Amino acid sequence: MSPDPKAIQFLAASARHVRASEDNFAQTVPSPCLSVCQMDATTGLCQGCLRTLEEIGQWGNADDAFKRVVWARIEARLAELAP
Repeated sequence: MSPDPKAIQFLAASARHVRASEDNFAQTVPSPCLSVCQMDATTGLCQGCLRTLEEIGQWGNADDAFKRVVWARIEARLAELAP
């Protein structure tokens, strides 16, 4: 899988922001969707946001705690992609 480098930079910055704002309950957790919406057959992850189909499907009805867990997973997946 080779996501766009700009998408990786955006996701990494967004993941750091979500983690840093964890104590700010007034702020809603943003969606990581980049409107790429193509699943990688090898990894099972969206090539834009690095979420699984299950994570994408649950996002709309999920609470902020679940969304923060997904962002943490995205951040871990980004770390695995780093050279």
